[in-house]
Amino acid sequence: MTERRQFIRILYQSPATLRQAEGEWQTVVRDLSLKGILLTCPPDWQPSTDPHYTVNFCLHECDIELTMETQLISHCRDFLRMKIHHLDIDSASHLKRLVELNVGTDELLHRELEQLTDLENHLNKH
Repeated sequence: MTERRQFIRILYQSPATLRQAEGEWQTVVRDLSLKGILLTCPPDWQPSTDPHYTVNFCLHECDIELTMETQLISHCRDFLRMKIHHLDIDSASHLKRLVELNVGTDELLHRELEQLTDLENHLNKH
């Protein structure tokens, strides 16, 4: 299978809350990138016609909460794969720092940020 992923995912596990008009579920972040997040599928979750969700979770050992507007890309019995559509400025800064601490090199982080900027510029033109 060809790898289509443009952004490096980092393993990160944290309790999270998944929200939508239809309800609220407790879940676990499994991994994340600058543009996406993988969650454990809550046992009582059912897919909705609206693919938009809000995800909240706190960084380990502190009270910094990240809030992201997401879109469900795919799901299976075990996982929900979400694309991040919007982050507030504080959440974006914390996510960038979390990725920075986990990718290992500044060069790799800058490449990721350039890809993110290029992707967003391309989407805004269309």
